[in-house]
Amino acid sequence: MNLSVAIGPISLENPVMAASGTFGYGREVGAFGDVSRLGAVVGKSVTPEPREGNPPPRVAEAAAGMLNSIGLANPGLDAFLADELPAMRALGTAVVVNIAGRTIDEYVALARRLDAADGLDAIELNMSCPNVRHGGLAFSTDPTTAETLVARVRAATALPLIAKLSPNVTDVVAIARAVEAAGADAVSLINTLVGLAIDWRARRSKLAGFTGGLSGPAIKPVALRMVHQVAASCDLPVIGIGGIVTVDDVLDFLVAGARAVQVGTANFLDPLAAVRLVDDLERVLAEEGIDDVNDLIGTLQADDRAPV
Repeated sequence: MNLSVAIGPISLENPVMAASGTFGYGREVGAFGDVSRLGAVVGKSVTPEPREGNPPPRVAEAAAGMLNSIGLANPGLDAFLADELPAMRALGTAVVVNIAGRTIDEYVALARRLDAADGLDAIELNMSCPNVRHGGLAFSTDPTTAETLVARVRAATALPLIAKLSPNVTDVVAIARAVEAAGADAVSLINTLVGLAIDWRARRSKLAGFTGGLSGPAIKPVALRMVHQVAASCDLPVIGIGGIVTVDDVLDFLVAGARAVQVGTANFLDPLAAVRLVDDLERVLAEEGIDDVNDLIGTLQADDRAPV
């Protein structure tokens, strides 16, 4: 059985990836099981300087999901290169480094430093984080700004570039086409939806950052719709994200047009959720008599019951 997939120039042993911000840098989960089973690990966002992130409380439960307002807490690029990247390279799977900046120049500087490092398979641009005051959504809600960011980073590195897109827009296809024109090799979507959780007794938000990013099964229908729209409208490979918990979720995204998926919130429930999905995927394909996972990608059929 073939589970390997190609995302532009990126080759993965299987289409199941761990999403940024939910898996640390991989070694934290390695104590629980075989992380090398994954197609790739996408590390937690790295910024030029260390960030403590937002004050607590940072997480609030929501129906069928959670809200987070972490604020890109991370050790900074120097510490990442010295301490975390060597451990990521030892995981035995593809390494994707997620980067975030307050300005385009910061993204460029990060990409240039990573271009000189060894053992990276791709860079994911976190251009759509809703939980920081500077940068964040500013880079992913306007096609011109998105195109400028990706074009500048493209000129700074030969590494494959994945642009992570926001659902907090009216036309995600316009953003995807803009980053495609700028030289992105793939897009990942969706990032979290901006939400608010309230403690009505205290008359306050449950998050110190006030709003947060909604993730988990609650957002899967929105993610599927956007993945299908972008896959049908652009030539860029798509990585689907949003509410993936079961193998059926994985297969839904592949049929919708994603070439791979990233598992996020499920990792908080079970550190090995993504690893187990690889086993589940192999089992279900065998049961269905499907020899190549690529035969499922983008096979969603038009429905003659749909309104004209």
